[in-house]
Amino acid sequence: QVQFLESGGGFVQPGRSLTLSCATSGTVFSINSMGWYRQGPGKQRDWVARITRSGSLVFYQDSVKGRFTISRDNAKNTVYLQMNSLKPEDTGVYYCNLFPYQIGAPWGQGTQVIVSS
Repeated sequence: QVQFLESGGGFVQPGRSLTLSCATSGTVFSINSMGWYRQGPGKQRDWVARITRSGSLVFYQDSVKGRFTISRDNAKNTVYLQMNSLKPEDTGVYYCNLFPYQIGAPWGQGTQVIVSS
């Protein structure tokens, strides 16, 4: 069964940067689009960035467009999220998973990002 291990979160001031990583196990990584999802305080989890299997196409929610960059290394079964110019509203727990999410697929523990002065 596929597993996801997110890392790289932390506490940062507004305007700073973080890079998140998500290592996966299983054989599904290289044959699927991947996404980064965010669950803010009191909010539902929703995708913020996604990348196709080859990495040739990427998509972002408007709230992060121009500030976040998603990438993947299929040889390492890893997907990344470079987050620049962080804002307090970027605070939340970040997860990676297949995109679109497949009902029943497991979630990792996520990585907490807190943006505050």
